[in-house]
Amino acid sequence: MALTTRDGGRRSGPRVVVVGSANMDLVARLDRLPVAGETRMAEGFESLPGGKGANQAVAAARSGGRVEFVGRIGSDDFGTQLSRRCRGEGLGVRYLGRDPRTPSGSALILVETSGQNSIAVSPGANARLGTAGVRRAEEAFKKADVVLIQLEVSDAAVRETVRLAERHRVPVLLNPAPARSLDPWILGRITCLTPNEAEASMLSGVRITSPRSAARAAQKLRDEGPACVLITMGSAGVFVSGDGIHSMVPGFRVRAVDTVAAGDVFNGAFAVAWSEGRGLAEAVSFGQAAAALSVQCQGAMDSAPRRDEIDRFLLRHD
Repeated sequence: MALTTRDGGRRSGPRVVVVGSANMDLVARLDRLPVAGETRMAEGFESLPGGKGANQAVAAARSGGRVEFVGRIGSDDFGTQLSRRCRGEGLGVRYLGRDPRTPSGSALILVETSGQNSIAVSPGANARLGTAGVRRAEEAFKKADVVLIQLEVSDAAVRETVRLAERHRVPVLLNPAPARSLDPWILGRITCLTPNEAEASMLSGVRITSPRSAARAAQKLRDEGPACVLITMGSAGVFVSGDGIHSMVPGFRVRAVDTVAAGDVFNGAFAVAWSEGRGLAEAVSFGQAAAALSVQCQGAMDSAPRRDEIDRFLLRHD
C-alpha cells in the first residue's frame, strides 16, 4: 500500500487534493453536555473556522502536504473569514467557490470538560458543491499524489471526486463522516476507507464492540472494494486492514482536553504520510501521533499540530 510520487521517487511535500466542507464552528464549553430538555450555562464561547474538509486540509498542510482545497462557501462574513483562514494556512483556494445565494456552512458544537462533544451541522453552501464545482478542479487532480474526501458535501460531489481520481489514477481516501449509506459504485473505487467505530458499524452491519468485531467489519468493508480499511477507535487505537495487516495498531495515551477534530487531524496527517511512501502501519502511527497532539489542545482547526511537533512526538514515543 506504500505510495510513490509520479516519477517513482520520494520527495517532500506530496500534493494533496481535499474535497470537502468548510464551516464556521460555534463552540460552547460546558462542565458536561446537557441531556434532552435541559439548559446548562456555558463556561465559554468561541466562533472558529472549521468543517471536516477544511480541518483535514489544514491538518494535511501542517503535516507537510501541498494542499489544494476544493469546496464552496457563502458570500457572507463567515465565508470571508473561512477563505482568509485557508489562505493563511497555505492552502490552495483557487477551487473554493463563493455562493451568492446560500450562507456558509456552520456547526454548533458543545464540548464538555472531559473532552467529549456533541455537534449539529448546517451544511449551507457546502451542500451546493456539486459535479461542476469538482470538475473545475480537474487540473489539480492531474497533479495530485492523493485525494481526500468526506461526506459533508453532496453525493454528486463525492461521486465526481471518485470519478476524476480514477481517471487520473490517483488514490482516494474516503472518510465516511457523517455516516450515511454509500453507493456501491463509490465503495468499489475507494483505495482506503477510514470510518470510526459508529460509521464502520453502520456501513458494515457489524456492531463493533471489540477488536474482534472490528476485524469482521473491516473484512466486510474490504469485500466491497477498498484496498484498505482503517477503523479509528479513539484512545484504543486504529484497526488496520490492508497491506498484509489485519490487526489493531495501539494509540498513544494522552490526557484529552478536546476531541472535536481528532478524526480530521488523523485523516489529514495519515494522507500525507501515506502519500510520502510510508508503509501503512507507519503512516497510521504518524496520523495517530498527530491526533494525540490535537486532543491535548482546544479547538478544531487550531488543534492540528505541525510536522516538527509530530516528528518530535514520535521520537519521544519510539
